[in-house]
Amino acid sequence: MKTQTASTTALKVLNVKGVSYSLHEFEHDPAARRYGTEAADKLGVEYGRVFKTLMILVDGKPVIALVPVSGQLDLKAAASAAGGRKAQLAGVAETERRTGFTTGGVSPFGQRRQHPVIADRTISDYATVFVSAGKRGLQVEMQPDDVVSLTQAKIGRIATLD
Repeated sequence: MKTQTASTTALKVLNVKGVSYSLHEFEHDPAARRYGTEAADKLGVEYGRVFKTLMILVDGKPVIALVPVSGQLDLKAAASAAGGRKAQLAGVAETERRTGFTTGGVSPFGQRRQHPVIADRTISDYATVFVSAGKRGLQVEMQPDDVVSLTQAKIGRIATLD
């Protein structure tokens, strides 16, 4: 894996931190609404290795949840993993405003403000995983330990797997 020229704030963060990653680009279909599965399909990667970056509100406070596209976020488990009682998905407008990224391109790196991060335990099941590089059609492949350490993520069982 090698560093690429930064074209998003997420890539700039990875480059400044000196993290090794591979950049994967694909033609995003504007009609697609399941961005993570679209990425997995177009890159030929199993769904469990591609993690969607979701913003949730835990007791009203923003938290980022990293969940494999092979599963769905368990809001009750996510609230508990984040140290709260109740969680709900943040709306599109709020997510975009707080992160600075467009829905479908939300990256755990380079957000306007660093929010607490929780990641599903399956992130450690793979040698490398994929997360958004900050725009639709652009993914970074990197070691899970780097994702966890850069985001200071808490690991927990926050997804129900399909």
